Amino acid sequence: MKLKLIYPRWPKLMRQTEFHLPPHGPVVFAAALPDDVEVEFIDENLETIDFDDETDVVGISMMLTVQVKRGWEIADRYRAKGVPVIFGGIATMLHAEQTRDHADAVFLGEAEGRMEKVFADLKAGCLKPVYDYLGDPPPVETVGPARRDILKRELYNYRGIQMVDLVHASRGCRYHCYPCCVAYLGGRKFRPRPVDQAVAEMAGIDNNRLFIVDNSLAQDTQWEKDLFREMIPLKKKWCCHPIEDKPEVLDLAAQAGAWYVYQAVFDTSDYIRERIKRYHDHGIGVEGTILLGLDNHTEDSILRLIDFLLEIDLDLAEFTVLTPFPHTKAWDDLKRQDRILSYDWDDYTADKVVFQPKNMSADRLQELLTHAWDSFYRTESQNMKMSNLFQQVMRKEKADGTYRPRNRELAGQAFGRAVSLRL
Repeated sequence: MKLKLIYPRWPKLMRQTEFHLPPHGPVVFAAALPDDVEVEFIDENLETIDFDDETDVVGISMMLTVQVKRGWEIADRYRAKGVPVIFGGIATMLHAEQTRDHADAVFLGEAEGRMEKVFADLKAGCLKPVYDYLGDPPPVETVGPARRDILKRELYNYRGIQMVDLVHASRGCRYHCYPCCVAYLGGRKFRPRPVDQAVAEMAGIDNNRLFIVDNSLAQDTQWEKDLFREMIPLKKKWCCHPIEDKPEVLDLAAQAGAWYVYQAVFDTSDYIRERIKRYHDHGIGVEGTILLGLDNHTEDSILRLIDFLLEIDLDLAEFTVLTPFPHTKAWDDLKRQDRILSYDWDDYTADKVVFQPKNMSADRLQELLTHAWDSFYRTESQNMKMSNLFQQVMRKEKADGTYRPRNRELAGQAFGRAVSLRL
């Protein structure tokens, strides 16, 4: 059986430097498929879909809300031709009811151990409209290596520099943060993979640079230390979401190749200042993730926060506005208070204000978002700050003999498109 697995295109943040990482959801899904399913993967951000190409079934993997309307369009075209369409992925789970109108089947939850049933039903002509496993995750020990062989790796390359590969060492999250839907998707129980399995997958990835995409590694100190300790011999360099800032954890993370972390900066406290300093003291860079528009934000507090970011020496910063994605606390509150201004999912890019802020107009919050980007990168451009962070990782790799020079054969391409050969 031939499956065409499609990842719909989506727009980048308006001020974000364009880059494309190999998506994680599709390769994890592909690893759960029966052996007799032949997979062709299309990342529409980098490729054009050939709707005339023959296939037995189409799978559409959607991670972001801003992908859903395009995903529905793709599905409608295939279903009009009589090709069955199965949806999965995070955004499918967040928008399941609407997605059902465009699907032969909607799969909700984690795929390991479940796809044999789905494809048996497909072959028998009795595909169910919904396969709902959201409340029944598979044992985390059954999570195997992702199917990165379905990726066209040359497309995830910028002028000969391979983009990081994505990998996960755990699922679920015991936190339940206001803007986040992970508690709904993966449950509020932290489910770490066995350290040996996670490390074996990392070791098998033909890339010296990784992005560990777990929601947060800072959930079980002993597991976190065990993971980093076992990663040391790999000599990989990696970025991730927050880790604990305990000295013994940071020391092991640095030894294991921690390159930089994404760290939410939510106030101007000494706690945040010291946390950033501890990362830097261990040679770990920090990209601040800054969310504007919370109910305790005023115009003055946002301006003070921007000034604070310039003081604490972040390596990079990414600014977004609060966006009430379904199945989050933010959605529940703002919907109940009748403060959501748009239900057009194309607007849910995280850089458009789609709700009424508490202490200012929507237009003023949008202006402050622009001001934040402009202020932070006024003296040193985003590209320059990214270059500095890249220089850091190259120095670490050259020090331990793992540096890989750029692939000169791909130096004239950026994500599959021809560019000037001048470097």
